[in-house]
Amino acid sequence: MTISKQKNGNALTMAVAGRLDTITSPELEAALKDEFEGLGTLIFDFSALDYISSAGLRVLLAAQKQMNKQGEMKVTGVSEVIMEIFEVTGFTDILTIE
Repeated sequence: MTISKQKNGNALTMAVAGRLDTITSPELEAALKDEFEGLGTLIFDFSALDYISSAGLRVLLAAQKQMNKQGEMKVTGVSEVIMEIFEVTGFTDILTIE
């Protein structure tokens, strides 16, 4: 998995590529940890994400809970495979997916 960050004012876009699973989700969690202060918008770009496991979903849920307190979070570039996982798990009701 690779993560690239792009900050624009109080907005942060994190492009995640590869597999977001039990092994790689702590890396995303660590990358997010120091970014929340002063953040108004968090955007995840999943256009190059191949797979997400329950561990990856847990990181997204934690990020969503944090951003509910201070701004907004969006998920973009979701493939059919990832969207199906979001639908089955009910994450389409939790996340803003564009």
